[in-house]
Amino acid sequence: MERAPSDAPPLVQLRAEERSFSARRKRLHDRIDFIRSGSADPTQVDERLQKLLDEEREISARRQQLHAEIDELRGRTPPEASAGE
Repeated sequence: MERAPSDAPPLVQLRAEERSFSARRKRLHDRIDFIRSGSADPTQVDERLQKLLDEEREISARRQQLHAEIDELRGRTPPEASAGE
């Protein structure tokens, strides 16, 4: 995971963490696409695919949370909050 120095401002730390999660999410999408394309070993495909999809959901949720925290530090209201949610 990409890390900013511990004495870096919170915004810099959050942006570094967000970039790290984005890279992980991209790699997961590549793996998911590979399995879905039928290029993977057919044994245990469903189980492997489900694990990757679960991990992708977790990473996406954390990434959304990081975006909200970054927007808050920048003084902006996240789009979900301004939409009345």
